[in-house]
Amino acid sequence: MKRTTEEKKRGIQDVLEGYRRFDYDYIAFGTNWTVPQGDYRYRQPWYERIATGFWRTMMAILAPPFIRILYGTRTVGRENLRAVKGGAISVCNHFNYLDTLFVRDAVGHFRSFHTMAPWNNKRGLGGHIIRHAGMWPLSSNLAANKNLMREMKRRLDRGAVINFYAEQAMWGNYQKPRPMKEGAFHYAVRFGVPVVPVFCTFDRNKRGHVRKLRIHILPAVYPDEALSPKERANDMRRKAEDEWRRCYEEAYGRPLEYLPDRRKGRGEEAEHGD
Repeated sequence: MKRTTEEKKRGIQDVLEGYRRFDYDYIAFGTNWTVPQGDYRYRQPWYERIATGFWRTMMAILAPPFIRILYGTRTVGRENLRAVKGGAISVCNHFNYLDTLFVRDAVGHFRSFHTMAPWNNKRGLGGHIIRHAGMWPLSSNLAANKNLMREMKRRLDRGAVINFYAEQAMWGNYQKPRPMKEGAFHYAVRFGVPVVPVFCTFDRNKRGHVRKLRIHILPAVYPDEALSPKERANDMRRKAEDEWRRCYEEAYGRPLEYLPDRRKGRGEEAEHGD
């Protein structure tokens, strides 16, 4: 019997979960993209801000009813965001092509900015829209990275929320939280801001499509000034992962368990890919 696309996707995720390759991006991203270089503008020049205002306004108007109709979305925990004074880093589980819209809906379309992998920095109209809508491609180029750091600081000082997908790879319709990378927490420590964990839970219909999506804004985690910068970032990461786990277990009514560890000599150890 021929397997559906959803079944194939689930099979790939099961293999990767078994080998604890939680950060492996199995989705082909093509060649229609560019890595930002030293002259890349993370801050739009004045003559392009009309386009920026237009696309961000369009998203703010059209996205909320769109995702409610398509996914049945609802945000819970807004009081946790109101408790944060000033700028913050957010981390959200990455499971859908449109999940930046979910984060925007939760923390604010005009307040939020979103980091993305370089291969999402597309050429053409699509790339034009997402760049003007507040998405920042990461780069291995040192000069581009410095430009990004300056823009991050400027926005955080003005109270923005900068979102990271700290799992580092999108796994379509995957419900479990995956271990996070340290990058988002490194920036939080560097700029002295809290991290707001955001975790999306959802039902899946018979075809595997997302329904009854709930966007959970969880309590912020703050840097422990008594620790070294590296320890501070790791401590924040662990606390954010604990919030994700707690949310998952409460929402689905089951403990977080991964498939048996298939790595040689590991048996059923290392639940979190350690």
